[in-house]
Amino acid sequence: MKGTLTLIPTPINSEVPLDQNATRILMEATKKNSLFLVEEHKVARRRWLKEGLPRETIEDFVLYNEHSFDDAGKLALKALQAGVDVYLMSDCGLPAFCDPGRKLVDACHLNKIRITSAPFSNSIALALALSGFNHDRFMFEGFIPVKNPDRKNVLKHSIKSNVTTIIMDTPYRLEKLIGELEEISPDANVFLGMNLNSREEQLLRSSVKNLKKQIKKMKSEFILILEGKS
Repeated sequence: MKGTLTLIPTPINSEVPLDQNATRILMEATKKNSLFLVEEHKVARRRWLKEGLPRETIEDFVLYNEHSFDDAGKLALKALQAGVDVYLMSDCGLPAFCDPGRKLVDACHLNKIRITSAPFSNSIALALALSGFNHDRFMFEGFIPVKNPDRKNVLKHSIKSNVTTIIMDTPYRLEKLIGELEEISPDANVFLGMNLNSREEQLLRSSVKNLKKQIKKMKSEFILILEGKS
């Protein structure tokens, strides 16, 4: 069985403690064979000790940032494929959102490795981070129109866009939305994040035509992301 990649968001203010659930997740991770990726050793060590996490784990931190992500990413992927859970923690903010962690998330999707995250309050940023899609530039369409032709025009424009596009709709229109996208471009690459940060969380990344086959429940709170053409 493959391991799981878990994103560990950290407060922007270094004086603010980690979310209690994040601390619990990390504490449990130290009790098993786990790999911890951090952005900078000094910052990560300071926060780790401040949270009361085991000091001995610090020696095993692996540096993952813009200078080391190639080698560290290969190490992490190998560990995940061997069944080791990996935890990615940035100095501040959300890992994989506009930082090198995106490449590791992308690799996990390509290798069918499960990804999740400790709680994070912004569902838009979280969905982008979990998608692994390039989002150096992205467009937020928000809740799209209910009626045609406006609805269809928005979907056509979004699918043809060169930038990653975020689409929202109500839970009971999820099946309809996927069907509409399939009519326009069945081979378009999409990410569907459902019930984020809950026990029912389901993260799917595939072509539109393969999406329906994977969905367990067609009525869920969701964010859908279309990969940009560029």
